[in-house]
Amino acid sequence: MTTATLTKVLYTAEATVKGGRTGHATSSDGRLDVDLSAPSEMGGAGGSGTNPEQLFAAGYAACFQSALLGVAKGEGLDLSDSEITGRVGIGPTGHGGFGIQVELVIDSPALPSEQARELIAAAHARCPYSNATRGNVDVTFRFGGAPLEL
Repeated sequence: MTTATLTKVLYTAEATVKGGRTGHATSSDGRLDVDLSAPSEMGGAGGSGTNPEQLFAAGYAACFQSALLGVAKGEGLDLSDSEITGRVGIGPTGHGGFGIQVELVIDSPALPSEQARELIAAAHARCPYSNATRGNVDVTFRFGGAPLEL
């Protein structure tokens, strides 16, 4: 697998974490300023903070929805009523490390089911998060409550 080389960097996000999963994260522009808590399911205390998996789920869902909206617009469809739920699971790989898996649940009353697979596949090809995870992370899709094979 080859890595994607950018022809131009349009934006660089910068965030600093102190204290790991039970610390604090801030972005260089001050827009992100959150406490982090390790989930009790992972042996942590729980707590009121967010965690890297929630942040990744939100980021991937937002990025994917933008890609889907762009693809749909090119087809003359308005999917502004759509919602995407990102689910990020974390667990042991069986090789001494940990990995993640992602499920993206797409809900859009305006997306005809006969076009869903084609448009979601096109968004998956366009989305930077999809391109970054491809070949490294198991990413699955659901549309209309059912699994969707791309």
